[in-house]
Amino acid sequence: MSMTEKWETLPTQVGRRTVLIAAGATAAALAVAATAPGTPTSPTPAQDGDAAPVAAAAVCTLTREMTEGPYYLDGQYVRSDIHENKTGIPLRLNLTVVDDDTCAPLRNALVELWHCDALGEYSGFVGENGHNEPDNGTFLRGGVLTDASGVANITTVYPGWYRGRCVHIHLKVHTNVTLTPNGSFTGGRELHTGQLYFQETITRRVAALSTYAVNTVPRTTLTQDSIYDGGGAASGLLTLTALGSSTSEGYAATLTVGVETS
Repeated sequence: MSMTEKWETLPTQVGRRTVLIAAGATAAALAVAATAPGTPTSPTPAQDGDAAPVAAAAVCTLTREMTEGPYYLDGQYVRSDIHENKTGIPLRLNLTVVDDDTCAPLRNALVELWHCDALGEYSGFVGENGHNEPDNGTFLRGGVLTDASGVANITTVYPGWYRGRCVHIHLKVHTNVTLTPNGSFTGGRELHTGQLYFQETITRRVAALSTYAVNTVPRTTLTQDSIYDGGGAASGLLTLTALGSSTSEGYAATLTVGVETS
């Protein structure tokens, strides 16, 4: 069993509570829905390994907690662009954090992300996926505070993959953090630990690009993954919208993250 398989085990399942958005939805829920970007392009018809399209009404669903995994590092930078000098196609994340009970947006919550590069390597742990490259301990790591609408915008690159896992991004949500003079943060309360996932049809296109094709480690698909449970938006499946006419121009990714605040 590999180190990743030992550390990144299946988490304990948590309950889900959904606040229905229907004719009697609260004004708060409607306000949150209005923060979402423009309607994405029509999804590609489902193929092998595809997940169902994200339901637009699932904005107040408790987002499932998932394992932190082995590659977290404390004290990363608070910044909106985490890609540094890493090659890969652009990925612009728009994540809205809400209280899953009330649909109220969470202001000044720190949304922290970390993920591997095109070669499947994490900063601070380079070599775990069999590649040799410079390691500064900070690339593809960091986070931002949400605005008054609960929105966190973070720019990065589309992740690669490593042995045994599908393409994903790790996520934490903290409240009441203290920003430090060196651009990092300390303290606060951790409300959520989860993962973000990508539609398989799009990942197949990305994996065929030369920047990603150099990663010859076998790729695990979304349906083969041992952590993703097929739960769509409630389990972190992103809605992806092309930024241009070709895959190489990248994607915008949106999701509403419902968290427990009490």
